[in-house]
Amino acid sequence: MRLLSFGHGYSARALARQLLPAGWEITGTTRRAEKAEEIRSEGVTPLLWPGTDPAPEIVRATHILVSAAPDEAGDPVLGACRDALSSAAPHLDWVGYLSTTGVYGDHGGGWIDEETPLAPSTRRGEQRVAAEAAWRALAAESGLPLHIFRLAGIYGPGRGPFAKVRNGTARRIVKPGQVFSRIHVDDIARVLVASIARPRPGAVYNVCDDDPAPPQDVIAHAADLLGVARPPEVAFEDAEMSPMARSFYAESKRVRNDRLHAELGVTLEYPTYRDGLAALLRAETGAHPPTEG
Repeated sequence: MRLLSFGHGYSARALARQLLPAGWEITGTTRRAEKAEEIRSEGVTPLLWPGTDPAPEIVRATHILVSAAPDEAGDPVLGACRDALSSAAPHLDWVGYLSTTGVYGDHGGGWIDEETPLAPSTRRGEQRVAAEAAWRALAAESGLPLHIFRLAGIYGPGRGPFAKVRNGTARRIVKPGQVFSRIHVDDIARVLVASIARPRPGAVYNVCDDDPAPPQDVIAHAADLLGVARPPEVAFEDAEMSPMARSFYAESKRVRNDRLHAELGVTLEYPTYRDGLAALLRAETGAHPPTEG
């Protein structure tokens, strides 16, 4: 079993950690030579791309994961490798495209699922919708066994709130009615492994946990776990944020994940942010968080 991972980043590396012990061969692309050495140290063969032709690896692969994000020029993998992917389609067992729940846009805190019409409210969301459509078109033309995974906000080792809470830079930004869905990176890998085991070309899955929550609640819980004072609340209108950070608050929705449970039989290891944060704290310090009342 050979996986070619385009854009071998945070989520793809979590998947590799689950596949390598099972004997998989994995090649991961990266733009930077220094990151290539990190990838190699994890047991993955690095491929500098752009720069090196990935077509021979596409031919060798049985599975392909695409994490590379689109830009104004479109999807970079399709832009460079469309013909190679089309030729390899009959020999591929599975192709996974990592998209985002940003394709759904704003729903005022309401529930959405995979059948909800796509109505992005940010430029990044529009680019993802276009990329999904381009991948679907290639699949329709070539028989590429495409699976689309729409990821919620990702957290995990190195991407938790504890460092900011500890150093006093965390803020509880409050926008009434704002709610986000999120997912631990190891649960993303768990979903991908389940899909590889039960491929259904054409499938779309929302990948999120079971407990959408306001962002300020997550920060407050992290402070409680650390036994420190909760950061003060800051009104959204008064908060200083980068344009990208502010854009995340343009959308509020609760994302349903029923399909990944029903079709893939996935049981999330971290079904709520409380489970995920407790595990991150244990991994960081070896401490067991206090139990709640």
